[in-house]
Amino acid sequence: MYNQDLLTKAAKWKKPILLKRNFGAGIEEFLSFAEYIVAAGNKDVILCERGILPLGKGKDYTRYTLDLAAVPAIQKETYLPIMVDPSHATGRRDLIFSMSCAAIAAGASGLMIESHYNPEESLVDAKQMITPDELKDVIDACKKIRKLMVAQGA
Repeated sequence: MYNQDLLTKAAKWKKPILLKRNFGAGIEEFLSFAEYIVAAGNKDVILCERGILPLGKGKDYTRYTLDLAAVPAIQKETYLPIMVDPSHATGRRDLIFSMSCAAIAAGASGLMIESHYNPEESLVDAKQMITPDELKDVIDACKKIRKLMVAQGA
């Protein structure tokens, strides 16, 4: 997110760009870096909320704090779609289902979820991977939530 030269060069490729929020960035800062891409001529930017640094010390229950309030806040500020990455934010497979549902209820345009047929055998990020069957459960639940949100006019 912080590499302005890379953002400007990537914008010139005229391909959609997924811009992940840095774990230490505020919303205004996040949006200003998205503007580098748009100002360079590429309006196909997808924002990705993936958590912010938690405050305080103590036991780490999650990798980051998933800032779901950022989703509707950002939607009020820009036309850019925003998706949520519950895998990276929580670092825990047992939280992916609930955080995915919450993200869709908050208005997220999509989700980025890590999946592996056997998460324990994954070479990286095994603790934050779910199986394809679990992914299907997440998708099915999120479709129902989205349908309910649309019916309520949200």
